[in-house]
Formats: sequence, structure tokens, C-alpha cells
Amino acid sequence: MNTVWIVGIVAAAFLLMYGIRYMKKLNMSFNVRVVTALAVGIIFGAILQLTIKDTALIKKAMSWITLVGSGYVRLLRMIVYPLIIVSITKSIATQKQNIGKAAGRILAVLMITVAISALVGALTTSAFGLSAENLTAGESEIARGKAMEGRLHDFEAKPIQQQILEIIPINPFYAFSGQGTNATLATVFFSAMLGFAALFLKRSNPESADVFIKWLNSCSDVVMRLVRMVLRITPYGVLALMINITSTSNFSEILRLIGFIGASYIAIIIMFIVHGLYLLTAGLNPITFFKKSFSNLMFAFTSRSSAGTLPLTISNQVNNLGVPEGIANLAGSLGTSIGQNGCAGIYPAMLAVMIAPTLGINPLAPVFLVKLILITALGSFGIVGVGGGATFAAIIVLSSMGLPITLAGLLVAIEPLIDMGRTALNVSDSLLSGVIAAKRTGELDDTIYNRKEIIVE
Repeated sequence: MNTVWIVGIVAAAFLLMYGIRYMKKLNMSFNVRVVTALAVGIIFGAILQLTIKDTALIKKAMSWITLVGSGYVRLLRMIVYPLIIVSITKSIATQKQNIGKAAGRILAVLMITVAISALVGALTTSAFGLSAENLTAGESEIARGKAMEGRLHDFEAKPIQQQILEIIPINPFYAFSGQGTNATLATVFFSAMLGFAALFLKRSNPESADVFIKWLNSCSDVVMRLVRMVLRITPYGVLALMINITSTSNFSEILRLIGFIGASYIAIIIMFIVHGLYLLTAGLNPITFFKKSFSNLMFAFTSRSSAGTLPLTISNQVNNLGVPEGIANLAGSLGTSIGQNGCAGIYPAMLAVMIAPTLGINPLAPVFLVKLILITALGSFGIVGVGGGATFAAIIVLSSMGLPITLAGLLVAIEPLIDMGRTALNVSDSLLSGVIAAKRTGELDDTIYNRKEIIVE
């Protein structure tokens, strides 16, 4: 009987995917299809959880449905490193953009916004009156806390200086495979060096340089075609991911921690507003920015993967926001590892403010806030390329502040729900840094940015 239920659930999910496909035949826009997939996935997942009490049965059905969602995320991650290598190498070798100046602008945006996000997270937590005293630990939370203690040992064993040094890859092909603690930045570094080598080769051997650049342009065309092929699957990936998240979430735990969830999303919304204000300082319309980035942010929301969203982030900057390819690739790549507003800014600051009162510390004291903001900003750079996301950022900030790190283990039940919003904010910051850097360096194509048409396929 269980087999029949599983087949029925999977068949219903694929029938919904066919409905999304039919919407394309009706010439409905890409954004409409993504939003529809998001809403239908939530509704279908909720129906499954409310009507089927056998969680094991749901998980078995989800193991088939998530082939689409997880498979799509893997496809995106598959093309991340070829995209970085080709785009950055090409942009430097052909001298189409001033990458050095743009890199400084990108880092400035990432670091400024993560400092602001730490302050927003701290003040929001205080306004909600959240405290670590009200949280209790179950078995899964205790296990998470012990795991975090182990991560702290790993962090202390490898200082920030060593992590930065590892940006220079001993074996670039190892970095290309996504291995190592700083794989993304190591790939960016090698690609930049390769681009500069081709640029300098023009002076001594222009014929060889021209052959290499011609080959590079062909590779770029092929890779970008591959990106467009994968991005067409986005609505189906979103649908499958949301069905899985909604049907397997523990709603009783969510209700228990609703205050923390509410404070988190209020802080995230405030930071989206900050991003809009940042665009206004550059003379750009924030409504245009968010409208054109909607499907990009929605996929980040559902996938909970900044790295997996990278191809979509780069494509959106180039096709819709008028950012040159090299700057877009650099901003997207750095944004997956540095200055993440949601995971490295808001989250660690919220935990620090919740813990402080239990130790007799006033979390709103200017000295505490300034120290928290500085450590959060620097710590966001310290986790470059290291796996662990928000959890690892929390370890760095809490341990540097002299606070116990086990609190994050008490929030494991709501981690997926909060992480969706945090990831969308992280990706928004990557987009913002690329747009601002291109605008400040005079490379932004205002015609594309202000164009009403949105290209996503």
C-alpha cells in the first residue's frame, strides 16, 4: 500500500511540473512560472504533511521528487567553475574591463553591507527581546552543539592567515573540482593570473596570444550556451525544492521558535531596503534592480545555495543589469565567500545579542556593538571559501567575542526556513556589488539596466 502512495505522490508532483511546462506554451513569462512553481510547491508540500502522517512514506516519495530539485542544483554547481575560469580569464586577457579597480569596489560593497547587517541583526534581536535563556535542547540540537565544538577546534587549528594563503592554489585543477577550503577564490586567483599572462604575452608573442584568446572566446560561447540550457529548468527545480522543504519541515518546532524566525526575517527585509538605498546613492532605480533579479533571488531562496545560484547570478547581471561579464563573474564569485549579509552578518550578530544577557553583558552597550560589528565584518572575510556557511560564521564571531558557541545548535530545527531568506539576501548583495562596481568604474550599460525586457533564458 505504501508503494501505491509513493507512486501517487511522485506522479502528482510530475503532473504539476507538466502544468508549469504548459504555462510556457501559453507564453507566460519566466518570472510568472517561477512564482507559480514556488506557490504550488508550498501548497502541495503542506497538503502532504497535513494529510499523510507517515513521515517515512513522505521521505521516500521526496527521495524521488528531489531528483529534480537536487539534480538542478548539481547542474548549476557543475558549471560554476568553468564559468569562473572562462569569464575572468577572458575579461583580463582582452582588457575589456578594469578588473583591479572593480575588485576594490566589489570588496568595499561586500564589507560595508555586512557591517551594516551585523548592526541590523543586533538591534532587531534586542527589539524582539530574544534571549538564549528561553531555548531548550533536544537530541538533534545537542548533537549539533557537539559538532560545532569540533568545528571550533578545526577553526583554531587553521588561523585566518593560513586560510588567506590557501587562496593561492598549489594544484589549480584540485581547486577546479571544488575541493579544498578556498576552492572558489583559488579558482578566481588562478583565472586572473592566467588572464594577466595572456595579456602580457601580447607584447612578446602576439600571434600566440591571439590564438589563445580566439580559443578562449569559443570556450566562452560554449559555456554560456550551457548556462542558458541549465537555467531553463529553473521553474521545475524550484517546484521540487519547495515540495520537499514544506512537506518535511517540523512545524511544531517552527512555532516554538517563531520569535527568532520573525526577528530574522525582519532583519533580512531591512537589509533588502538597505540594498535599495545603496543603489539610490549610485543614481540607480532599486525597483528595476529587484524586478529584474526576482527569479534569481527566488531560486536562491528555494535552493539555499549561493554557489549553486552563481551561474544565474552572473547571467542576470550581464543580461539584465548591464554589468560586464568579467565584473559580474568576479562579484558573483567573491559574493559566495566574502561578506555574506545573511549568513555572516545577521545570523552571528543575532546569536551574540541573545547570549550576552545570560553572561551579564549589555548587548546594546556601544563598546559591545562596535566590537561585534568589527569582528563580524572581519570574520566574514575570514571564512572565505570554507564550508559551513552561517554555522561557521557563528563559530568565528561567538568565539572571537568570548561567548559560548552552542546556541546555534539549538536552532537546528528552523535552520532550513531561515537559511532560505539568508541565502536570497547573500545573493542580492553579490548582485549589488557587481552593479555598484560597474557603475563606479563607468562600465555599467545603463541602456540594459533600464530596459524593460527581462532576459532569463
